[in-house]
Amino acid sequence: MSTAPASPAAAPSPAGADQPSELTVLVYSHDANTRQQVLLALGRRVAADLPRLAYVEAATEGAVLKNARSGDVDLVILDGEATPVGGLGLCRTLKDEVYEAPPVMVILGRPQDDWLAAWSRADGVASHPIDPAALAAATDRLLRTFVSVAGTDVATRT
Repeated sequence: MSTAPASPAAAPSPAGADQPSELTVLVYSHDANTRQQVLLALGRRVAADLPRLAYVEAATEGAVLKNARSGDVDLVILDGEATPVGGLGLCRTLKDEVYEAPPVMVILGRPQDDWLAAWSRADGVASHPIDPAALAAATDRLLRTFVSVAGTDVATRT
């Protein structure tokens, strides 16, 4: 597991809102190239009105569970094609075993695996090969739906 370098904290908003300077995205795949594709597709920000993204990369189930349980992760992106533990089963584990689990997006290898994403209780789905625009749009939707960011139209995750 590696952590991308964090950028300096943003100055607080004039109204004193508690907007985070960064949102943390956990990216899981056994394949470093897949993790890199996700990071490159999303970049530092998926929308101008959202905070910057900071990344934590994980190549093992244990690293995903440890980080998800920490409470410091705002979104989890799992590779559904990862081995030996696939992202779909890992998503189900997160939803079953992690109290107040962060929202989870699963990247599927085949469109016909949508039913597996529903079984895993994934909050969002993207597909291989990674389409940067589609992945960024799906990430933006999940963040706006599940993560509280003051001063934006992002809903509160409770």
